[in-house]
This record gives sequence, structure tokens and C-alpha cells, in this order.
Amino acid sequence: MSPPTAVSPVTRNSKVGLDTIVVLDYGSQYTPLIARRVRESEVYSEILPFDAPAERVRSLDPKGIILSGSDASVYETGSPDLPDYVLELGIPVLGICYGMQLVSRTLGGSVRPGLTREYGPATLEIVDRGNPLFKDFPERSRVWMSHGDQVTAPPFGFEQLARTDNSEWAAIGNADEDVLLLQFHPEVRHTQLGHALIRNFATGVCGSRPEWTPASFVESSIESLRREIGGAQVILALSGGVDSTVAAALLHRAVGDQLTCIFVDTGLLREGEVEEVEQAVAHQLHSRVITVDARARFLKRLAGVTNPELKREIIGDEFFDVFIDEAEKLEDVEFFVQGTLYPDVIESGTAGLGSAKIKTHHNTRIPDELSLQVIEPLKRLFKDEVRQVGVELGLPESIVWRQPFPGPGLAVRIMGEITSDRLTALRRADLIFREEIAREGLDLAIGQYFAVLTGVRTVGVMGDGRTYGEMAALRAVSTDDYMTADWYRLPNEVLEKSSARIVNEVPAITRVVYDITSKPPGTIEWE
Repeated sequence: MSPPTAVSPVTRNSKVGLDTIVVLDYGSQYTPLIARRVRESEVYSEILPFDAPAERVRSLDPKGIILSGSDASVYETGSPDLPDYVLELGIPVLGICYGMQLVSRTLGGSVRPGLTREYGPATLEIVDRGNPLFKDFPERSRVWMSHGDQVTAPPFGFEQLARTDNSEWAAIGNADEDVLLLQFHPEVRHTQLGHALIRNFATGVCGSRPEWTPASFVESSIESLRREIGGAQVILALSGGVDSTVAAALLHRAVGDQLTCIFVDTGLLREGEVEEVEQAVAHQLHSRVITVDARARFLKRLAGVTNPELKREIIGDEFFDVFIDEAEKLEDVEFFVQGTLYPDVIESGTAGLGSAKIKTHHNTRIPDELSLQVIEPLKRLFKDEVRQVGVELGLPESIVWRQPFPGPGLAVRIMGEITSDRLTALRRADLIFREEIAREGLDLAIGQYFAVLTGVRTVGVMGDGRTYGEMAALRAVSTDDYMTADWYRLPNEVLEKSSARIVNEVPAITRVVYDITSKPPGTIEWE
């Protein structure tokens, strides 16, 4: 069979009459946030590698270009360079950190290691408040620095726009106000008015129309899907999470009964999830759902496996084996749909953006045996955008605000070997934690929350006897992009009730701890 062909309505028809800001990625961990902040301004943004061909960039007819940061130094041999077309296109350019240093050095400025490295908050003092980049800004605001190098002399024709105590040239610009360079990072939440600054660049400096909305995405995607699929049959890998459910709703809106959802019960799902998924898709979307009970198959394949990356690979392989078995029973199927999101692509290192591989995501690995064209309609969306699209499609809140759940399921929340007994214990502990958070009315305030079996065994005392069981960890984070996250400050009462209930109602667990690690340096999931 021929290998699958990737089709993405979002990227194949990314313009759809919309103004676009191109972000050139130099390898910064914050690059996805730049695109996201532009989109928050209702302007479409697309990330391309820094060495993308000029033809690729010109094909998007961008209104402006943003250059990301990097962990490289511009004066090092082999460091990423500035494509000639960036300054030749005659459109506004915003350089951030490394992007600033790169443009400055290219145009004859001086970049040197700073006398003092600057990582963390700084107070920005705006010198030129008339510059459109700082429209409606106060004289001083908080920004986030993350650099060792800095511009020590700007290029000819560039003037100081803002400074900090440690960076005389914290922001500079040319006389035409169309090349603007920043030492700080406006894309991170730690920069007080970063969103406003990026909006000023996208809509003010670049003159982009704010038309990137959930409604425009749905309209253009449906049009593209109908044109691409025609009268063919489509199958969709349904996990029950927000992403695949929104993808199913979008496909059903586009092609109706041509869509068949295949839901694989891996045995790694949360308490009551199978029934909830079947009811949500069949009753809410009125779409055909085939449920496959593959619990025994997955447990058998995972027996004795403790390596987290190997777990993910096994689950991905087995999932597609089951999926293909079911797909082959259907007739006239030409397309396969899955709910891949942009963070999945970034963390899998498959975006072609110079990003490191953090972990394998099963929905970014497509086997050659699946001789179908692959459609990933949400591949360029962040989680919050997917939820907005779900609302636009009319999905109920119970689906749109459903807790995110990893593709490999509870397998990545169980450290060590996966067994039926450990799955049962984790399901119960996770349900108790979710119940207590909902009882406190925090279920919509927290980005993600769940329980983990740590693989650590610990002594406990119950009644007059000693016990020896597992230690569970509780995890709750606040995040709006899932690329970064902070641990959530849960009320002590919630933690106390959750812990007490878990150790009393789940015999296998004798101790409960709370995870207070942010992302970075950690990840949201444990494995």
C-alpha cells in the first residue's frame, strides 16, 4: 500500500483572504507563544523555520514578519542567519531577543556578551512614546528578559525607543518605524503589556485586519473539507477528548453521514469515560460511532513495560493496529482524520521548526499501512482556540470544557508497570480528586488536574496496623496555551479532603503528595 498523504485544511488554505503575520523560528521555546499572541489579536499567524525558502514566505503574502529568540549567539560560527528577503520584502519586521541582535548585526550594529546576564523581570522605561509599537503604553511597565548577549551599538539610522537598567537599547527602531527590535520577550505572560505590544505591531504597524476568529476558521475549514473530500467516506480516530470531539463536530458539519468515528477502548481511560464518549458523539453530534473493546490487547502488550517512551510507542502501534482492523471493514473510505494540535506537533519535534523532541505523541505518528489521505484540521490550533471553535460549532459546555486527556491515557500517569489493579486504583483516585475540585467550584478555573501513581511504595498506619502501599501525586496547573503552565494554588481544604478520601477509599494507596512543579522546567504530564 502507498504511504499516507497529509492534508491539512488550515495550512493548505491558510490565507483564505486573511491577513497573515509570519513568525520565523530560530529555535526559541517561546516561538509558539508569539504566533498565539498574534492570533489573540485576531490576526492569523503562521510559524516557519528561519531558513524557509523565500517562495514559501511570499506565497503567504505576509503583512509583517516576526523573528523569534534563540539559544544561539549571533557572533558564533554556524549560528542561524537572516534571510535576505526579510529586509527586501519591504514589510514591517519585529525582532525579538536573538531576532533583534541578528538584524542589528546584519545592518552594522554591535552585539556583545552583556556585562550582566539578564534573566527575569525588568522595568521598561519608554523613551519614544509616540512610536506606534508603544501606543497607549504608560511610561514604565514590567517586561521579561532572557538573554546573555545584547546590542551595545545600534545600526546607523536606528534610535532608542525604550531602555531598562541593564539594557540601554531595550527597544530600537528605524526612522520609517517599520523595523522594530526588542531585547525583551513580549510573548510571555510575564511581560505586563506584551499582548498589547504584539497587537500594536500586527494591527497598527502592519495594518493587518483582525479577522482571524473561530467563525472564520469554521467557515473556511468546512469549505476546504468539502472540496477536498467530495463524496468519499471518512473515518476519524475518536479519543473522547476535546480535540478529537471538536474535529468530529467540524467534519460532521462538513460531510455529514460520510463520517464514521472509531473509538478504541484501550482500557487506559478514566472512570466512566467510555459511556460518556459514546453518549456525547452519538447523541450530541448525531454521528456514527464504532466502539472497539481492545482492553485485553493493550494490557497484554504493556505487560512488564516500564520505560515511558516505549509505553507511548507500544500504545501508538497497538492503537493503529486496532484502528486499521476496523477501518478495513468499511467500504469506500479514502480519508483519515485525527485531532492533532499544534502543541502535539511542537513537542514531538515534527514541526520542522528547530524544536527539540520532548515526547512522542501517538497522533503525530501515522503508519504506512494506513493507505488513506490524512486530514488534521486542528493541527495549527492551540487548545484554547480549539475550545473556541467547539463553542462556535455549538458543542455543549460539558464537551468544550472537558478536562484534557493525553492520547496514551492513564499509561502516562502510572510510573512503572501498568496492571489492571493499578489502573483501577488510579481511576478511583483521579475521580475523587476531580469530584473534590468540582465540589469547590474550581473545575473551570483550573487548566488541567489529575492524579498520578508515582511508583513509590510507602509505609502507612491505619487503625492498629501498618500498611504498605503506593504513593499518589495530585497535579493541578493553570495554563491557557499548554506550552507553559504554573502549578495551581489549591485551597488546603481541597487537598485535605482529596487526600483523606483517597487513602480511605483506595486501599492500594497509602500516601498522597501535591506536585508544585511548573512547566518549564517540568511538563504537565509525568511521563
